[in-house]
Amino acid sequence: MVIKNVNLETVCGITSKLPENKLPEIAFAGKSNVGKSSLINGLMNRKSLARTSSQPGKTQTINYYNINGEMYFVDLPGYGYATANERVKAQWGKLIEDYLHQSKKIKAVFLLIDIRHAPSENDRIMYDWILDRGYKPIIIATKLDKIKRSQISKQIKLICDTLDVVDDTTVIPYSSLSKQGREEIYELLDGMLAEN
Repeated sequence: MVIKNVNLETVCGITSKLPENKLPEIAFAGKSNVGKSSLINGLMNRKSLARTSSQPGKTQTINYYNINGEMYFVDLPGYGYATANERVKAQWGKLIEDYLHQSKKIKAVFLLIDIRHAPSENDRIMYDWILDRGYKPIIIATKLDKIKRSQISKQIKLICDTLDVVDDTTVIPYSSLSKQGREEIYELLDGMLAEN
C-alpha cells in the first residue's frame, strides 16, 4: 500500500451525526497515551496530521481521514484517561459505542495495547465490546522500541492471555520510531481493499 493522498474529512463530536460513508472504514481504538496518533501518522507518512499530544485524552472526537479516496482511517477517542471526569468518560464511551453500533462500513477494528504492560480493565472491556459488535479486533502492540527483543513473545502472550483473545487473532508489534510492523499493517489493509 502506498498512501499518496490524505485528508481529514470529518470530525464528529458528542452531538454530531455520524457520516454515511461509501468507502470502507478502518477504526483505531485504544486507551489514551497508547500511541494511537503516532501509529496513524506513521501509516499516513505524515508528521502530525493526527494530533499527538503530551496531554493524554486529547482526542475527544471521532476523526475520519480519507486515504487515497479508497478507505477511511477512523480515529476513535482515547479511553481510560484518569483525570477526565466521569461525565466526559461516559460521553467518550457513548461516542465509541455509537460508532461501532451505527457505522455500516467498518472493515476492521485495530485495538492498540501498550506492549510493555498487561492490558488494563478498560482494554478488556473495549476488546469484549468490539467482539460483541461482531468484529474481531486486530491487536497492535505499540511502543515496541521500549522493550528488549527477547521480551517480545512473552509480552504478546501476556496481552493475549489477559484479553483472553479468540483463536487466530492477529497481533502486530509496532514501533512508531523504527516503523517496525508498518509493512504488516499495510499488507492487511491491501487485503481488505482487495475484498471490497
